[in-house]
Amino acid sequence: MKTKLTLGYSPCPNDCFIFDALVHGKIDTEGLGFEVQLEDVETLNQNALKGELDITKLSFHAYAKVMKKYILLRSGSALGFNCGPLLIKSKVKSEKLKGDWVVAIPGELTTANFLLSIAYPEIKNKKVMLFSDIEDAVLSGEVDAGLIIHESRFTYQDKGLEKVSDLGEFWEGLIHAPIPLGGIVIKRDLPPELQQQVNTLIRKSVEYAFTHPESCMPYVRAHAQEMSEEVMKKHIALYVNAFSVDLGEQGKLAVELMFSKARESGVLVSEEKAIILD
Repeated sequence: MKTKLTLGYSPCPNDCFIFDALVHGKIDTEGLGFEVQLEDVETLNQNALKGELDITKLSFHAYAKVMKKYILLRSGSALGFNCGPLLIKSKVKSEKLKGDWVVAIPGELTTANFLLSIAYPEIKNKKVMLFSDIEDAVLSGEVDAGLIIHESRFTYQDKGLEKVSDLGEFWEGLIHAPIPLGGIVIKRDLPPELQQQVNTLIRKSVEYAFTHPESCMPYVRAHAQEMSEEVMKKHIALYVNAFSVDLGEQGKLAVELMFSKARESGVLVSEEKAIILD
């Protein structure tokens, strides 16, 4: 009889690419079974606050608030260069960014919102929206600007929107390290050998996806809604890389630097350090 674990991740192409082999029996799961919950990243963040799932994808900003419940796995993360959120506005809005603008964000606990707080502390009027609704909200004038993530990076210009700021570039210039966007965490009260086993299986799943990329595409397409094949593949290429296989020392340092900067800026008050699986 298989040991069943609850597992949450987003329906975005990068997560489906990473987890396809794990959840569809393309690798040996060594007696483990997974009950999958697909949610947008902010829902996953909020669920992590409640400790609802055994294993979950979440924003690194959210991880700062659940470190007592979860330990960060070394595999499955989204880190990198030139992959951060973009602050965008309508082309008809010609004036420069103002502190009283209403800015749509994809969630309070997203890394995107953390970066916005660091780069533009004067922006206080934020409106939480599902990430896929932000472009239309900017176009309609419902909000003055929007913070976009995921595939919106590849589509906003086609919709007549323009970039105000690349917060990934801002972060890399500030810290000179890859930007930690999202990670995979597992409950701290699960046995250490099970934590290690899950980490190894996620790594094998990522490696399988890199070796057999076309095998993962039906699962990616099934959850990609109206996304074109080109955008799906760009999305995967942007967010799945060597850090997704294993954080390594550079990735671990990037996470520690992020939390250090958050404390320095007053965005994070906890003095707890990130716990990363050995």
